[in-house]
Amino acid sequence: MNTIKDKRIRIICGHYGSGKSEFSVNYIKNLKKNYDKVALIDLDVVNPYFRSREKAEELENEGIRVISSSIKGSNADLPSLAGDINVPILDKSYEVVIDLGGDSVGARVLGRYREDIANDSYDMLVVLNANRPETHTPQQAITYIKSIEESAGLKVTGIVNNTHLLKSTTIEDVMRGQKLAEEVAQELGIDVRYTACMERLADELPEELKDRYFPIGMHLRKEWMS
Repeated sequence: MNTIKDKRIRIICGHYGSGKSEFSVNYIKNLKKNYDKVALIDLDVVNPYFRSREKAEELENEGIRVISSSIKGSNADLPSLAGDINVPILDKSYEVVIDLGGDSVGARVLGRYREDIANDSYDMLVVLNANRPETHTPQQAITYIKSIEESAGLKVTGIVNNTHLLKSTTIEDVMRGQKLAEEVAQELGIDVRYTACMERLADELPEELKDRYFPIGMHLRKEWMS
């Protein structure tokens, strides 16, 4: 895993249940190991559950700047965004992760920042979970990706295979998702940037996938959730 190779602004999107926000939190924590100034921007105004901003206090204690809703309180789910979202986008001293809403409606929020992002260096990564019915086949995933691109006005540049069944995930699940991700990536002319899975499965990954392995810890789900 080498997040340093990704562009300065990383936009993370994915369908509900893909593990998009979990990936975003894990990503920003890894990014902090290599950079002093990092910011997580939570633009998910659609999904009321498992939002990256729920970990704002923990992340800020680690020196990570978190920006999301201007309405304080984790129970508020109003589409009201903080006025300082553009600060780390425009300030090139920041490394940025944007956790985007999970569907084409959520992606529209990015529109007001599109010009500033497009004028900079960015990657837009789609998190795919082959176990989700909405992205279960290559064609479904491609249709989803194109809808995100149309709404956001930005191109997807890479795919993250995050196929999982939470704590019941097996290496067979991961590899089935890898096949889906590679078929989609080939069709769209982009790459599978990361293969995400829990550390207990890392040794079972084929050798050719270990350079893109991304370890996932469960930060947004309580221990009793399976």
